[in-house]
Amino acid sequence: MQAENKEKRRLLLLAVAKTVKELRINTGKSISLISNELNVSKSIWSDVELAKSDLQFSTFWRIAEALEISPEELVKKIKQNLSENISFIE
Repeated sequence: MQAENKEKRRLLLLAVAKTVKELRINTGKSISLISNELNVSKSIWSDVELAKSDLQFSTFWRIAEALEISPEELVKKIKQNLSENISFIE
């Protein structure tokens, strides 16, 4: 079961990464600009776009604001980018 949850986490992180990168590109913002707006390092933002980082909720909220989208809408877009319906509760 732990391996299954690890795979679900990986798929979720990939969906977050894809969504965040697409939205950043659509806003026309570079990683440098958007990371400056959030007051985070470029490496932190890059880790999100490369699915290397699990986000804290406060960081997720700030990312939504920097992408000029509501957190609710960001969740919807991430869900659309998931390759399957994921549930961490069996």
